[in-house]
Amino acid sequence: MNQTQKGKEDYKQLVEEVSPNSPILTNCIKAFIVGGLICVLGQFIINIIIGYGIEKELAGTYTTVILVLAGVILTGFGIYDKLGKFAGAGSIVPVTGFANAVAAPTIEFKKEGLVLGLGAKMFIVAGPVILYGVLSSVLVGIIYYFLK
Repeated sequence: MNQTQKGKEDYKQLVEEVSPNSPILTNCIKAFIVGGLICVLGQFIINIIIGYGIEKELAGTYTTVILVLAGVILTGFGIYDKLGKFAGAGSIVPVTGFANAVAAPTIEFKKEGLVLGLGAKMFIVAGPVILYGVLSSVLVGIIYYFLK
């Protein structure tokens, strides 16, 4: 074994000794429960909106707006970050996680001003998601157009 391989093995052993064990099963259960509760809340909101006579598709749009707004408000009060630490991916995957991803950098960099702080940092995380979402939807639309 040469010196480089020995150094890599020593480093790997050190990392294993220092790194805490991750309770994978517990984390999965927390993510499942919190993500499920967010989805149940969304379905509850849809049912309430439909109960007012609004069609299902429009109710889904309203629900998305309400959940995004709730995510931003909870991020502003620092509650969503605590939820994210507890639930992990269970809080990131629903649309509320996207709202958190847009709002968190703006809050963090607001002291740098409206343009360089809030405006520039707002899309650090969400920008690529929006960009590739729009591009892929255009591509799918073009393919759909020519296949029809």
